[in-house]
Amino acid sequence: MSKFLHIANGFKRVVFPNVCVCCGREHTEEQRQICSFCLRDRFEDGNPENKKVSSDSLLPEGIVVQHALWQFDKGGDLQNLLHQLKYERLTTVGCDLGRALGRRVQSHPGIMDLFNNHESVIVPVPLHYLKYRYRGFNQAFKLAQGFQEIWEEVPICKIDDIIRIKNTRSQTGFSLEKRLKNMSKAFRVKNKGLINNRLSVIIDDVFTTGATTFELADSLKKAGAGPVIILTVAQA
Repeated sequence: MSKFLHIANGFKRVVFPNVCVCCGREHTEEQRQICSFCLRDRFEDGNPENKKVSSDSLLPEGIVVQHALWQFDKGGDLQNLLHQLKYERLTTVGCDLGRALGRRVQSHPGIMDLFNNHESVIVPVPLHYLKYRYRGFNQAFKLAQGFQEIWEEVPICKIDDIIRIKNTRSQTGFSLEKRLKNMSKAFRVKNKGLINNRLSVIIDDVFTTGATTFELADSLKKAGAGPVIILTVAQA
């Protein structure tokens, strides 16, 4: 039987090879969409010096770290990966990217100190229920699932713990002022006990001006959360 399965698996790899959705090369790891080379070496580190803030943004009170895995490459491979995750339902891409983000923060001393000194909870940026129904999933939650595979002891907020009550328009092309107005009072914390005094680890795909994650962080702090950190795959 084992010999038959070995032959069958070999045939499967020939007919349906595992191909990296980023570079198109064949790789051997199952349950993954992105090869090790692309996850490790293809993109520019978003915060090589492990600063508390990887962008040019000033962090509001209560947000202690903002960190991006990679620099965004408009029109490039990373933008294409995030587009495939968000609009083409390649949800395994989200888990791959989330794992990469989870491993990367293990080499950030400031973030490690926070994890070591606080009980934590992972907070994927919520989608409005209409967008969730249309899309069928939340890309930030897929990133969070991959992240949790590295940080197994840290729970993830469930879909009803923190909700998006404002069906906001796309922020693309908006000024900072308009982005902030667009996101004002967009979130509600329903399960305050889950975040009470805990380190809230906000997970999202792209950090641009921070309007979305800052508004979410404000809602968390008003509901009793401890310090907040913002972690994203890309930084525009």
